[in-house]
Amino acid sequence: MTISTSSVPGQFTLVLHSHLPWLANHGRWPVGEEWLYQSWASSYLPLIGVLERLAADGFTDQLSLGITPVLAAQLDDPHCAASMYEWLGDWQLRAMQAAMSSDADRADAGRREFLDAQRALDTFETRWRHGASPLLRGLSSSGVVEILGGPLAHPFAPLLDPRLRRFSLTEGLADAHARWGLDPSGIWAPECAFAPGMETEYAHAGVGHFMVDGPTLHGDTALGRPVGDSGVLAYGRDLTISYRVWSPKSGYPGHAAYRDFHTYDHESGLKRFRVTGRAVPGEAKKPYDPARVDTVIDRHVEDFVGHVRERLIDESARIGRPALVVAAFDTELFGHWWHEGPVWLERVLRRLREVGVNVGTLAGATESGFVGAPMELPASSWGSGKDWRVWNGPAVHHLVDLNAEVTDTALDAVAKLLDRGGTRSRVADQIVRETLLTVSSDWPFMVSKDTAAQYAVSRAHTHAHATREISDAAMRGRDDAAATLAASWSRADNLFPALDARRLHAIMTAEGGI
Repeated sequence: MTISTSSVPGQFTLVLHSHLPWLANHGRWPVGEEWLYQSWASSYLPLIGVLERLAADGFTDQLSLGITPVLAAQLDDPHCAASMYEWLGDWQLRAMQAAMSSDADRADAGRREFLDAQRALDTFETRWRHGASPLLRGLSSSGVVEILGGPLAHPFAPLLDPRLRRFSLTEGLADAHARWGLDPSGIWAPECAFAPGMETEYAHAGVGHFMVDGPTLHGDTALGRPVGDSGVLAYGRDLTISYRVWSPKSGYPGHAAYRDFHTYDHESGLKRFRVTGRAVPGEAKKPYDPARVDTVIDRHVEDFVGHVRERLIDESARIGRPALVVAAFDTELFGHWWHEGPVWLERVLRRLREVGVNVGTLAGATESGFVGAPMELPASSWGSGKDWRVWNGPAVHHLVDLNAEVTDTALDAVAKLLDRGGTRSRVADQIVRETLLTVSSDWPFMVSKDTAAQYAVSRAHTHAHATREISDAAMRGRDDAAATLAASWSRADNLFPALDARRLHAIMTAEGGI
């Protein structure tokens, strides 16, 4: 495809949503901390590298990067950092063993992965020793990204008690300020989930814009839309463009030459096969060959850039003014799920400038006036059916009921503990912390999608049990036992140390909820 280099109207915005549930001290393999370290090595390290190179070359406003507080906590956590270093070393050892194999294909893969592991170790040792926050502060200061915030622990907000929902959002924004020295003007709402009325909560928290899926705006995503009279803007994902990449049937990662995500070499644990074909079983996959990949990446770069350009021209003509095109993805797609994704991403961002496409952030879109008429939004998400079925469907009713019961228990305990006086209560803090971990949207998602469903149910019930037993001891006046339990659970789930249940109590008091 030959692409014109003349400028086109409007703006293209790339939004990445970075999230994993709290995994530290909750299992390692096949589900648990391993998930964090795989994503860290395959997605977060290379993405930061891409952004730093773009910043060094003078690129600004390249994408809006959402990072959930629960992921940020893990990327700054000393235990996770130490374990990540061990994991990288183990990766290199496994690659070394594979490189000595008598199987030529396994040996080739081992040599490649040994070098990849060495580069990751070097990067981690020299750039990440103090966690992710210094790197993210630097990227924000360079102007290459807009960082989006979000609520603590990634709850499915529409199903959450409004008091806990407001607390989770304000605490999440405060966490962003503490880590990165900035106050995000935009958020990625977990699962792009929305219920009418949440826009008022966003406005009260100082949120200026948030993401929804395209159907929430009835498919017309060419402009941000103020929600009602709140002044808060909803930006919608353009599915026509996003599905060029993320369609399970025709997206780029499914190309035969790319490295296959699902097929492992069981002897080494390395992923050394290529997709080969969408219907090809794992045992018939062919060895991955990097020599096949480079031209395929370039072809997919040109295809994507060409379609972005055409979409901007067509949408601008349709609405009679410069249009906005927003493509949005999980960050983990780039590298973790799609091995070649980070290379593709960097080439796309560089190529868009060359063909005259204006690239900007969601905040930049607001400043540049890519804003249409106000509208009312329906209850929605970016999940199956674009409704709430993944998080409140029949398969997960037991988790919906669990969340409601645990939330009621926690709010009642917090009210009674903090009515006693104005001093901070570490017991109340831990009750809230465990409640937020119980209501994470990840658990019903994993059940509905049948991806490590048993782990998800176990995690939800583990945190529910913690909430109940601390609350029970506190309500029975067993203060020493409650303090011991809270301290014990805190050692296992050592995140959000600034969380202060008194702020939740203040919300409850202000609303007459206690």
